[in-house]
Amino acid sequence: HITKGPRSIMIGTLLLLFLLGVGLVAGYIYLRFFKFSHSNKLSIGFFHPYCTAGGGGERVLWMAIKAMQQLNHEAFCIVYTGDKVTKAELIKKVKDSFGIEFERPDRIDLVRLHRRGWVEESRYPHFTMLGQSLGSMILAWEAMQKLTPHVMIDTMGYAFTYPLFRWLGGCRVGCYTHYPTISTDMLDKIVAQRPSHNNQQRISQSKTLSFAKQYYYYAFALLYGFMGRFSQVVLVNSQWTRDHIKAIWGGNPHVVYPPCDTSTLSKTIPLNWSKRENVILSIGQFRPEKDHPMQLHILHALLTSHPKLRADTKLVLVGSCRNDADKKRIAGLKDLARQLGLTDNVVIETGISVSQLRRWLAMASVGLHTMWNEHFGIGVVELLAAGVIPVAHNSGGPRSDIVTNNETVGFLASTVDEYAERIANILLKRKEYAEMQQEGRNSVHRFSDERFIEGFTAHMHVLLHNLV
Repeated sequence: HITKGPRSIMIGTLLLLFLLGVGLVAGYIYLRFFKFSHSNKLSIGFFHPYCTAGGGGERVLWMAIKAMQQLNHEAFCIVYTGDKVTKAELIKKVKDSFGIEFERPDRIDLVRLHRRGWVEESRYPHFTMLGQSLGSMILAWEAMQKLTPHVMIDTMGYAFTYPLFRWLGGCRVGCYTHYPTISTDMLDKIVAQRPSHNNQQRISQSKTLSFAKQYYYYAFALLYGFMGRFSQVVLVNSQWTRDHIKAIWGGNPHVVYPPCDTSTLSKTIPLNWSKRENVILSIGQFRPEKDHPMQLHILHALLTSHPKLRADTKLVLVGSCRNDADKKRIAGLKDLARQLGLTDNVVIETGISVSQLRRWLAMASVGLHTMWNEHFGIGVVELLAAGVIPVAHNSGGPRSDIVTNNETVGFLASTVDEYAERIANILLKRKEYAEMQQEGRNSVHRFSDERFIEGFTAHMHVLLHNLV
């Protein structure tokens, strides 16, 4: 439990000053100047500033709206977003990207947020977690100024907004948490001085800097836990996420697996294992934590160890490109592919349609996943449903909920050599894996859209009780 971590006067002072400042400012504004009021029409807000990103989190958002419309056909579902697309364009994009259609599109509306820059990672080169969290409070304030809903559901993990929505907005608050902003694993990594994308090498190699960062992380974890407790309904996407949220927030979070289009994939993509090509498919946004460079090094190790695979083996990276930072990462991947001599063996696809993705899924034999402590792994589930054998990172949701350690539906790996060895076995000994392909498809029914809607409505319905 997080409260068993190290303490100091600094942590206590930081927490006390922050909470005192927020409480005084919020209370003064609320009592003296402003009180948010609700519309007479029942409104359910979804706080999701990046609703067009096209990843698994956005699929959760739109299926959550579909679920809430089933609970109340007359309720207005309001998406709070910083994206500039029109409602018609967005509804079409949701259909094209996710295959999701709504019973009442006329009851869906958008509230434009113009201060989204306050939650941009690039704005905070240092103290990023704290900066983005405080920035989310500014964004929440703007949201309530424009339209205060009766219910606010956060689907992006901005826990610092919860007390504002409840105290100032008078909203009933729920959340679907994909990934804890800070986890006990992150704290352990700092203590062990292990470098990563969010723990620079110069910090990990310095005892003084690591010690300072450790205290910063513990202080932030205390704040994060305090804020998270203001959510009246807490849903999480995996056992891994549940364990970490429970350790930091307390309470009893409920696991509702995210919606994956398992039935459509199972029906439209034949297994035909003998006809699959030597395509290694990776599905995921081009974010640093996905560790796409590692995937190129895995391919390089595979082709170096087994040169005969070079002629017909391709690594296909599929994902959405959200911003300039993602574009730079993609350019960097192309440069790395050239340096490793993999130009003819690597394909990078961005912003492709559902039909294009399904073509790759029908063609691929192996699915590649390299993110450390992925909170769940919708992409891994999609691979299984489509008959692609996954080789996933030995951590997080893939280990606890999807692939597990049984090696009946796929494999887990941690190092470049482990990945390369498992992929080589699948590609070079195909006949031995036909049964695993079938077992993989049979395992994904618990991750279906229907199961998500059942679980989401079973817990979120309490937020609508006795409302207009």
